[in-house]
Amino acid sequence: MQHPMLNIAVKAARRAGSIISRGSLDIEKVQVSKKQHNDFVTEVDKAAEQAIISVLLEAYPDHAILAEESGEEHGNSGSEFQWIIDPLDGTTNFIHGLPYYCTSIALAHKGVVSQAVIYDPTRNELFTASRGRGAFLDGKRIRVSRRDRLADGLIGTGFPFRDLQGVENYLKMFGTMTEHCAGIRRPGAAALDLANVAAGRMDGFFEQGLNPWDMAAGSLLITEAGGLVGNYTGESDFLFEGEILAGNPKIYAQMVKLLEGYSLTKRPAPSAKSGTLSVSAEGSSQA
Repeated sequence: MQHPMLNIAVKAARRAGSIISRGSLDIEKVQVSKKQHNDFVTEVDKAAEQAIISVLLEAYPDHAILAEESGEEHGNSGSEFQWIIDPLDGTTNFIHGLPYYCTSIALAHKGVVSQAVIYDPTRNELFTASRGRGAFLDGKRIRVSRRDRLADGLIGTGFPFRDLQGVENYLKMFGTMTEHCAGIRRPGAAALDLANVAAGRMDGFFEQGLNPWDMAAGSLLITEAGGLVGNYTGESDFLFEGEILAGNPKIYAQMVKLLEGYSLTKRPAPSAKSGTLSVSAEGSSQA
């Protein structure tokens, strides 16, 4: 039996997915605006976000909601429960008719992500996870891949697209990883990439310049599927640091050795701070 809060998240994700699917039937009529360089938002993103917020607050009016498109918190900002939502991750794919995008919803309790839903409306695939209960795809248990050599691994990533000043450094990192793995893929929706790592379809993932709503749900899916997630140096405090590295345990360890020198978060070990979210209260290695 699913956790009641996960059931509500699933309801919200499917509601958003219906809106997205309807919008995809006639992309040319969808109104598109630009938030910043190469960062788009559509009326579908906004409608899907409002649908999610409506479902969540109807069920839990005292909870807080951190939403991407409205750029603000909704509900009770002082609540120990905070929903972190991305109504349409992969908007650029969506507006070009490329069927690789998803809805991502996570719930953090006292700063620890405890529930996760990622819904891919193009394949009608529903990824879910509750802390300590495992990760599932359409109700069937999923696990990260068993490959133990990075040289045999398929790795997902994302290129810098908002701030192009980081491209040169990223290309060096991309070259380093290309030399050491079997292949790199850049589908264009980080949340769905993370879900596919949890399902064993890719062996690892890395990206910089991400926001909490891009990573929160997918990171719990991965740890509940037996994988590891952190920043490029292997530390678990990553959700507000803008970079993520994930994979099965053996691939993860090999990726850390290659990418730690590219980390943008080199600093003393983080101290606990208000508002910080994490995948695990004990660290990223909890499965």
